[in-house]
Amino acid sequence: MIRLLLADDHPVVRAGIRAMLESESDLQVVAEAATAEDAVRLARGDTVDLVLMDLQFPGAIQGAEATRRIRAVSGAPRVLVLTNYDTDADILGAIEAGASGYLLKDAPPDTLLAAVRAAAVGEQALAPGLSSRLDASQASGERLTVREAEVLALVAEGRTNREIGKTLFLSEATVKSHLVHIFTKLGVGSRTAAVARARELGAIRAG
Repeated sequence: MIRLLLADDHPVVRAGIRAMLESESDLQVVAEAATAEDAVRLARGDTVDLVLMDLQFPGAIQGAEATRRIRAVSGAPRVLVLTNYDTDADILGAIEAGASGYLLKDAPPDTLLAAVRAAAVGEQALAPGLSSRLDASQASGERLTVREAEVLALVAEGRTNREIGKTLFLSEATVKSHLVHIFTKLGVGSRTAAVARARELGAIRAG
């Protein structure tokens, strides 16, 4: 039996996922979390085998950070990200945080069930197309690191270098260095062009 924790801030979404999962004889939803903090708390101990984790939550802690905190503990449950976001930054951030898989909420039920079973035993379970897209962006030299994507997402919000530095606990010089690398990778010469190109590539969220 695979014991599951559903972490999503939308009750209707959790109810739908629970109904689908519990129609399977080898899957059992043992807990639900509406916040990332609750997900971290409920994942402790030996009661959960796999956490289905959304990325966007109300509050300061988001899904990637919750994943990192869960996976930092010895004997922690695996984490499968289940979200609406498919940017390179979101995917890389989740995988680097320790997620075993990454799936979009519009995935067919059979795909989700297969991913749950794979992730529960530590196998990588990426949504169809995401792995090849990441490989392609890496090969082209355009793929941004997680930190570069964080910087550019704040640029997209209209933040200054100083504001970005304060938010990410970086010096202004480091922020400028990241921007130079971003411009080079994306083949652009301005902040506006960098944001537009990154959104076109799916490297950061649009809007």
